[in-house]
Amino acid sequence: MSVDEAALRSAVESVLPQMRQDWFDLIRIESISSMPEKDAETQRSAEAVAEKLREIGCPDVKVVAEGGKPAVIAHFPAPEGQPTICLYSHHDVQPTGDPSLWQSPPFEPTERDGRLYARGSNDDKGGIAVHLGALRAFDGKPPVGVTLFIEGEEEIGSPSLARLIETYHDELVSDVFVICDATNWEAGQPSFTTTLRGVADCVVELRTLDHALHSGGFGGVVPDALTSMCRLLATLHDEKGNVAIEGLKTHPAPDLDYPEDRLRSESGILDGVHWLGDGSAVSRLWTKPSCTVLAIDCTSVADASNTLAPVARAKVSVRVAPGDDSTDALEALVKHLESHAPWGAQVSVTRGETGNPGLVPFEGELAELAQGAFRDAWDGTDPVQVGCGGSIPMIADFQQAFPDAQVLVTAVADPDGRPHGIDESQNLDDLDKACLAEALLLARMAR
Repeated sequence: MSVDEAALRSAVESVLPQMRQDWFDLIRIESISSMPEKDAETQRSAEAVAEKLREIGCPDVKVVAEGGKPAVIAHFPAPEGQPTICLYSHHDVQPTGDPSLWQSPPFEPTERDGRLYARGSNDDKGGIAVHLGALRAFDGKPPVGVTLFIEGEEEIGSPSLARLIETYHDELVSDVFVICDATNWEAGQPSFTTTLRGVADCVVELRTLDHALHSGGFGGVVPDALTSMCRLLATLHDEKGNVAIEGLKTHPAPDLDYPEDRLRSESGILDGVHWLGDGSAVSRLWTKPSCTVLAIDCTSVADASNTLAPVARAKVSVRVAPGDDSTDALEALVKHLESHAPWGAQVSVTRGETGNPGLVPFEGELAELAQGAFRDAWDGTDPVQVGCGGSIPMIADFQQAFPDAQVLVTAVADPDGRPHGIDESQNLDDLDKACLAEALLLARMAR
């Protein structure tokens, strides 16, 4: 089955206004999966995605759940002899933080200087918009089979994903999975992600006293829990900022230069603040482990008094290098915390969530088709193979459940997009090009 690509380009151009309207409609739904009080909105978001697919002409759409947040599974059946491609994105989003810190309301799409600002604009309702736009360009009749899997709990670690895959395994079987949930190398240059770090976290509790004490009466003899916690957490890194947890693995890094001025601009690091660790920037971002203290519970400054605190708690997270195992990494973190308690403090650790890292080979005929489709959509700009410092554990779940399928990790976002942060935004030109790229890929997959 051949597709007239000139006509397809024209069709994509014609559906871009509707693609943006779809995008805006979904953004306005506050589908924050981590907040139970937003469950009705998350359900409404799934129903809205399903309804848009029905509008396009999808004959088989359903909203499903396996004890977790709602997902959407939809099928455009494959024409005779044609392969099937599964398009993945997620419709849930992160909380907004303080809305007053946003330049415009977080759930009202607002365009400024070639970007659209809103929560979920890139992560990951931009991905859903791309899928919808590509299918609209084919008037709901793609030249290959298309399955859509739009998840509703990626932002909380996909706790019911394994059950969804098990229950609907036969409906999700595909030749190719396109995971549109990563980040391009930069605005104007597309990427395929080939490595991803995993994640492991825990809560450590440290005790030095059975009750609080007056700091004037016992300070200088009795260690307080907060100072002790600070000393414990400081052992997680060496003097240069390298992770000092024994047993964590690293993975070879690509030969790719991340200019320091660009890194400084994109990160917003303050003048005079040093970088952490040794090695290339991309190795530290993508293929070496990192460790972060996410939060500390102890007396707040507002409530402080001259008191030795008896207990302190902290949440600690490790980003796990590709090729490592996040369960093993969590055990290494626990062992480190338990064995480095200062001054004999009592330490207990509660294990948290884990998500495995991923290696996503980009090779073979389908990878070549994807490379060409994205190059042509970006007017001759070659895609870059990159790593992801964040975690998308469901990629490993798909690889395990569908070992014979090709997985392609694509993106609409760019490093300026601030996913999860204040003033999240999406480059509008890249969104349009991603829609064209996906349409070209569907066309070129047709045998």
